[in-house]
Amino acid sequence: QMAQTERMRHLVEVLLSLNRIELNERQHPSEPQPIRRIVGEVVEALRPMADGSGARIVMPDALGLSSNTGEVEVAGEREELPQVFVNLIENALKYGSEGGTVTVQWRLGEEESAGMCGVTIEDDGPGIAREHLPRLTERFYRVSVSRSRERGGPGLGLAIVEHLLSRHRGHLEIDSAPGEGSRFTVWLPILPP
Repeated sequence: QMAQTERMRHLVEVLLSLNRIELNERQHPSEPQPIRRIVGEVVEALRPMADGSGARIVMPDALGLSSNTGEVEVAGEREELPQVFVNLIENALKYGSEGGTVTVQWRLGEEESAGMCGVTIEDDGPGIAREHLPRLTERFYRVSVSRSRERGGPGLGLAIVEHLLSRHRGHLEIDSAPGEGSRFTVWLPILPP
């Protein structure tokens, strides 16, 4: 009974949070934010969760640089941007392979993504069938109900990510196939230096 009440309370909190984000979606933040540092801080904050599940998070290109060398700024809300990466990395830890590796990589956009920076969160889990990909950011949509129930979460994390990215003039790219793990790439426009 207590666990059920706690789950309902959490669900209401998440829905209220999503509602607030949707209300502000058309108000685009303009404050410059150091995106590499933000992602680095999120990774460090989530390492205990990874360690607790026997998984690991790796950043091959030293994304979370402590100095400002190679820093890239995006227009954003300091409280909201970390939420995007927390949701995606937590998902990768929850739904990736048992004791697997989550890789967080950085890239600059080319061609249609020129002027944007990309942060890819990749897991080595079971992957997701193509037909599910377009629906992943829908509220409450679940690929596997039994796995979601067992790992927790109301199925709103990716909906929140999508609305936050829309507010920040960015977008989410999802690439996955059964047996190939999953790659979620966050694209955000870079502020000119």
